[in-house]
Amino acid sequence: MPEDQADQDVPEDQADLSLAAQYEAYPYPQRDPRDEAKRLFIGSPSHLREIDHWVFGAARPASRPLQVLVAGCGTGDAAIMLATQMQRAGRAGQVLCLDRSEQALGIARARAEVRGLSNIAFQRRSLTELPAADLGPFDYIDCCGVLHHLPDPLAALRGLERSLAPGGGMGLMVYAPHGRTGVYMLQDALALLAPAGEPPPARLDVARRVMRHLPATAWLRANSNFGDHLSGGDAGLYDLLLNPRDRAYDIAGFLELLDQAGLEAACLMEPARYDPDLLLPDPRLRARAASLSPTGRAALAESLAGNMNTHVVYAVRRGEAPAAPDPMAPDAVPVAREMPVAEIVRQIGPDGSLPVAFGRLTVPVPLPPQARAILGLIDGERNVSAIAAALAERGIGPAKFAAAWAETFRALSRVNRILLRPPA
Repeated sequence: MPEDQADQDVPEDQADLSLAAQYEAYPYPQRDPRDEAKRLFIGSPSHLREIDHWVFGAARPASRPLQVLVAGCGTGDAAIMLATQMQRAGRAGQVLCLDRSEQALGIARARAEVRGLSNIAFQRRSLTELPAADLGPFDYIDCCGVLHHLPDPLAALRGLERSLAPGGGMGLMVYAPHGRTGVYMLQDALALLAPAGEPPPARLDVARRVMRHLPATAWLRANSNFGDHLSGGDAGLYDLLLNPRDRAYDIAGFLELLDQAGLEAACLMEPARYDPDLLLPDPRLRARAASLSPTGRAALAESLAGNMNTHVVYAVRRGEAPAAPDPMAPDAVPVAREMPVAEIVRQIGPDGSLPVAFGRLTVPVPLPPQARAILGLIDGERNVSAIAAALAERGIGPAKFAAAWAETFRALSRVNRILLRPPA
């Protein structure tokens, strides 16, 4: 999918004016602050347990204050999630939210007020102004759904890198092409019917009319990746089909962008999603895939799956990737990322595999026979030594435990179910 498809005939200044008008008229995602009393939106990146594990290698003490920047916070999903998790866990630090849309910031502020968050602040500012603002350094920077809308993503990413504290990391999300099949076709149609220079309400009316009579052959009808946009009110529909600047990066292109900005991936989310072996049961095909580079294998998984509509990555400065957390360390404390451990156990099938859904694609993740017993002892407090001792009393000796735990942890960390807790 060529980059800049949606704005190839729109002058850069007009595209930017249209983009600014869009997010004032239809702040995205559409959120009602009153809903904060009912639920907390959870996602990746910027989940606190993911940051601890993937960015800091489960080695950065939880007692160290965490200074966070959310660059382009929109209506606040990531910022509210992380600030809430930090406050609940008693973690020191602050989440600073930047966005140039006053309407979006107003919604994010209201959501924070409903939750009583005292560790969050807001500034109306474009992230492109960040280097001159001298706000950093930040231990962690979230920039999701923003880079692909900017006139110069690389310059913006380099600006973020300059605001990163030594040893810090970022959580990034950009659009991916294959899983957005059908989107760019309709964006092209609407660019003709509702040019970017028209007022947002007029453009939205055209989009609604097109969707009302969308031909049965339109590829978007076959794409199930956009329930949140198509059912997300005016803001969701506008952001999907009328955004005046919309790039999509395949995984190789995204990793190249990181490299150009002096960054590298610490983790693609979820790691197993980029493993083509889960999509290639044929041993001969697996043998061919084994000869590919890590980027080639990730690209193969993306092309085979066909349903990745975004890429999420935890990134660090090139050469600063943390050592992988050691699950075999006696004092390592495994913790469920979000799904209760009991639910993970319940989902393990009779064949010992855990079905994991990546969108509509479900793949079986094999686990050793001892996985159920090991998982039953994970409570976020017991360390590996204590778990091993408890299983030894049940007849699972040290060698058998070590092999089973290594296999269990590898499988479940790669699907982001079990991670390691940082030291206090």
